[in-house]
Amino acid sequence: MDFTLSAADVAVQERARKFATEVLAPRARAADEQGVFDHDVLRLFGATGLLGAQLPKDLGGSGFSHVQFALSMIELGAVDSSWRGFGTVQSALCGQMILHNASAAQRAAWLPELATGRAVFAFALTEPEAGSDVAALSTRAVADGDGWRLQGEKCWITNGGIADWIFVFATVDPALGRKGLSCFAVRGNAQGVRRERMEGIELGHRGADHARIHLDGVRVNANDLLGAQGAGFAVAMSGLEHGRLGVAAGAVGIQQGCFDACLSFARERRQFGKRIGDFQLIQKELADMHVDLESTRLLTLRAAALRDAGQPNLHEVSVAKYAACEAAVRSANAAVLMFGSRGYSSAAPVGRFLRDAKGLQIYEGTAHIQSLIIGRGLMGRDSAEQDQRK
Repeated sequence: MDFTLSAADVAVQERARKFATEVLAPRARAADEQGVFDHDVLRLFGATGLLGAQLPKDLGGSGFSHVQFALSMIELGAVDSSWRGFGTVQSALCGQMILHNASAAQRAAWLPELATGRAVFAFALTEPEAGSDVAALSTRAVADGDGWRLQGEKCWITNGGIADWIFVFATVDPALGRKGLSCFAVRGNAQGVRRERMEGIELGHRGADHARIHLDGVRVNANDLLGAQGAGFAVAMSGLEHGRLGVAAGAVGIQQGCFDACLSFARERRQFGKRIGDFQLIQKELADMHVDLESTRLLTLRAAALRDAGQPNLHEVSVAKYAACEAAVRSANAAVLMFGSRGYSSAAPVGRFLRDAKGLQIYEGTAHIQSLIIGRGLMGRDSAEQDQRK
């Protein structure tokens, strides 16, 4: 095994770090405090080529490997999780879902716009009564001539309020469960689409756009179907598998941001006549953060490398997301405590890191769901149960 990054890997990492430090860092605090999505940042983001990520160059993408995508998301996550989240939804969740399920005409129409940020995309799966239980979603797709009418409600949709295209998952018959699901591309300004901000103030990711979307008889045509009819569950999972890698990388980034801030603070802050980092208790905290960071970085890059090698990585992505998100919460919690009263204020980034880390435990498959996926994979199928079914 060779853990050395190639020159191309390092170049992508440095490109992402430059964007994060020069563009995101000066704006991160204000965006969090004001809850503002900055369209000027979107324009600059699109110019970096990072939104194109793993998309083929002939479709406007950057042709990154999955390892390079993960490296870029780590750099963004270390500075601003809201924009890391945008990058993951746009380039991985939606971009990879389009790449692997769309027709040639759909790919040619959507992917170049997605890669530059000229068009914003959203993944509309979650509903008030259906989150982890995808088969329970109630948004209906009722046949209407050569197309369908969509009726229902989606919530907590990242980019939902600003998206030019919304991928809506709906069922033709709730009794069919997963087999009744299909994915439809809906224009954000289509007749019958009503969008509103989520009520209240988010705990974290406040610089992102989160929307509730009401669909009232929205008409979609046959060519608005993404993938085959009835294949919506597989289409959703094809996006989530890639999106979860971005979330894992973002959680590694939060750990990196916490560790960097704490190491600098421990060297500069003096109490009782010496640096606080010279106290063994603080050294223990730094050691724990460092070990979590390096461990989950390797888990995340391993999951990405398996995908680059053409091997299945569903289990490894779940392991990486679960481990990295839990570690991010631990690191951010320790960072706030180490900073003391300074960490209790938005003047330091560690409080924002803690709030953002909690979000990573929830979306694109909660920590509970990831642990179930991992445990189920470890157990395998019950041979006795299989014999009973025969």
